[in-house]
Amino acid sequence: MRVYNFAAGPSTLPLNVLEEAKKEFLDFGGTGMSVTEISHRDKAYMAVVSEAENLVRELLKVPEDYCVIFVQGGASTQFAAVPLNLMHNGVADYIVTGNFAKKAWQEGKLYGTANKIGDSSDRTYTYIPNVHKLSYTEGADYVHITSNNTIFGSRYSEFPDCKAPLVADMSSEIFSRETDVSKFGVIYAGAQKNLAPAGVTIVIAKRSLIGEPLNICPTMLRWKVQDENGSLYNTPPAFSIYMANLVLRNLKANGGVKEIQRINEYKAGLLYDFIDNSPLYKNNVLPEFRSIMNVPFVTGNEELDAKFVAEAKKAGLVSLKGHRLVGGMRASIYNAMPVEGVKALIEFMKKFELENKTTV
Repeated sequence: MRVYNFAAGPSTLPLNVLEEAKKEFLDFGGTGMSVTEISHRDKAYMAVVSEAENLVRELLKVPEDYCVIFVQGGASTQFAAVPLNLMHNGVADYIVTGNFAKKAWQEGKLYGTANKIGDSSDRTYTYIPNVHKLSYTEGADYVHITSNNTIFGSRYSEFPDCKAPLVADMSSEIFSRETDVSKFGVIYAGAQKNLAPAGVTIVIAKRSLIGEPLNICPTMLRWKVQDENGSLYNTPPAFSIYMANLVLRNLKANGGVKEIQRINEYKAGLLYDFIDNSPLYKNNVLPEFRSIMNVPFVTGNEELDAKFVAEAKKAGLVSLKGHRLVGGMRASIYNAMPVEGVKALIEFMKKFELENKTTV
């Protein structure tokens, strides 16, 4: 029996995509081979990479002067790739709004001066600093942000308007809401939260920024090299790209990013509205910065939180335990989480609340 999987990543994927992958797993595209067996130089597979790139461009309206590449190592490897490709003057600005934003800043410090110009750790990352009141460094090579906070459940409601190129880790929200790519110098995202199984990371970068990486930049981390080779410089994470392509096809067939944003906002609205009107559950993120992808909540009682997670699992609602840095519960309601899954969670929350009134 399929369950509703609220994991933060690797996360749930559309059921029809999984069924399609299952159907052609032993015979991909009439080749008589699995996509996990075929050479990445085979025309049948090269067509997958090409289609995936074109779908990313179409769905996000990527300008022609940007590259779209598929690389390995997860978004965490891009924490190093960003300064290695962009930090020519040795200075960059970072806005630290959560655990992964902090890790990106710490990695940036290995290659130059990484100025932390914004930090919301004083309130446990439950808000985003006012991007209009930050002191951006004159001559900085870039400004780095993490657009959605997977662990603490916050996101940018508006993005910095800065002179330096804006670089965004969008791992846990890419394709979830409409984004003006032209406002960014670089966007990167690990696929395992909202797009595909773990293994591939998308990088979208303005070509004029990536022509001259630092001399110490390893070949595999040079975005220019990956772009010039069509993401096929070496054997790519073939199955993850194949799955991403199926998910992108599915997204296009169901109305694209505009439509999925509408659905995502509806799902999140249902859940937040219930939490806000509940005497038991609480979400600590300031409303204007609440993520529509990751919704953390607590009861205020650790034993009750643990009981909630255990009983939810028995009810077919899995992976609701909050991150160790936050505790409580977290519902990741990515694109592939159906409205029915969120409604099922809310019904369970109501039932659990009634059964545990004496502890409130």
